[in-house]
Amino acid sequence: MARPSRTRTASARLLALATLALALAACGSQLEPGDVRVAGGPIAIDGPVTSADGAVPGASVPGAEPGAPVLPGSSDGGTTTAGGSTGRTGATGSAGDADGAGEPADTAENAPTGGAAAGSCDGFDNDQTGVTADTITLANSVDISGPVPGLFESAQQGMRAFVAYFNATEELCGHKLEVLALDSRSDAGADQQAYQRACDESFAAVGSQSAFDFGGAATAQSCGLPDLRAYSLTTDRRNCTTCYAAYGVRPGQVPNAMPQFWVKKEPDAVKHVAMLYVNAGAAPENASAFRKAWTANGWNIDIFQGIDVSEFNYAPYVQQMKDKGIEFVNYIGPYQFTVKLQQAMAQQGFAPKVFLQDATIYDAAYVEQAGELGNGVYVYSQTHLFDDFSIAEMELYRAWLSQVAPGAEPTAYGVYAWSAARLFVQEATKLGGKLNRKTLVAALSQVRDWTANGMHVPQAVGAKTTANCASIIRLDGGTWTKVSPGEFLCSSLSNLGS
Repeated sequence: MARPSRTRTASARLLALATLALALAACGSQLEPGDVRVAGGPIAIDGPVTSADGAVPGASVPGAEPGAPVLPGSSDGGTTTAGGSTGRTGATGSAGDADGAGEPADTAENAPTGGAAAGSCDGFDNDQTGVTADTITLANSVDISGPVPGLFESAQQGMRAFVAYFNATEELCGHKLEVLALDSRSDAGADQQAYQRACDESFAAVGSQSAFDFGGAATAQSCGLPDLRAYSLTTDRRNCTTCYAAYGVRPGQVPNAMPQFWVKKEPDAVKHVAMLYVNAGAAPENASAFRKAWTANGWNIDIFQGIDVSEFNYAPYVQQMKDKGIEFVNYIGPYQFTVKLQQAMAQQGFAPKVFLQDATIYDAAYVEQAGELGNGVYVYSQTHLFDDFSIAEMELYRAWLSQVAPGAEPTAYGVYAWSAARLFVQEATKLGGKLNRKTLVAALSQVRDWTANGMHVPQAVGAKTTANCASIIRLDGGTWTKVSPGEFLCSSLSNLGS
């Protein structure tokens, strides 16, 4: 599968931007919190959207646009945007790279608008929910508090990072973006409450994620709220007619590439599999689908067991696996519980040939907490490696993440929230003055093969189908390495029904 093409000039400029931002972080001279808030738009968590005071990055440079990062080589007082142009979307001026070539910001794929052809802004309606004369408010609701504190906080960080990137140099028909940050608290009722606020106070919801995402699905649909999520996990959310996701899942539809990889790599181990999952949220529904699909691909699942969130003693589950001669362990749940399971395995001297999980544990926090217990674990992932800076968009995400949330680490949730925010801006830019809730929903329904400039596997956003590609990565000595061949493993889908 070919990666989307990138021009040398765009990559050079993005490298300069990312290098600047990462250098600031490395030197301990991050932007002041007020500066980041201005660049990222006003932010409030479960509160009114408020404006932030403070200097804007680049504002002290003569001729700089408010919020524009100043790149190396602009000592003449000009401002160079990530796409290479001076000024906002639609500008025709360009700044040269080392070869003296240039490219307008509105045609560079990694520019804030993604190179989308901007629609005319004539007729833009400021009298819409969440819209003022100069701002558009986007809600973002994720599980932050609850049984696993900070569960999907990185999704909110990823969405804020892209908004900061956009606001630094661009406007959408004269509007900056604001973020209404909400906490769905790992609870269906809280998800519903958050989406009632989103309906009443925002134009659209972008980059949201909850393990109980069925809670607010009907609310979003009833008010016609475009809900472009980071991840969509349950049948209810998928059936919501105004809800889409950068990473969509059709429950009962499971990719075959990953299980087929293991049948070839470990044909004996897949005959003795234990599938354990956290008994909460979307995990039981998804685990049941995985069990059917993986069995159809030649796995033999000897143990299929849910573990309650309140469980603190994992020893009985480990003993059961030892008694059954399990050689392959798959766990579905938060990394905090993964560590508990692995600790119990180590205490009882149980070492299966393969320990496999999804991208939930592709997280620096897991690496730190697991320590040596994490060595040799495998993950099936739908993103490129977070340190693969041959992907210009990945480098861009990392750079702006370090600005809005200093010290935060990249995660798959953050990648897909950034992706969702980029997709919103792309489609909204194309609509221009025709942008409203209905036209945005209609535009999202037509999106196919969305990769956010190569950050992740192609996603059929409009069709709401499960992606059929993944890669297998392995952790050793604190470093993740891809072990599957090619860019991604791609195959057919098992269609099992809901």
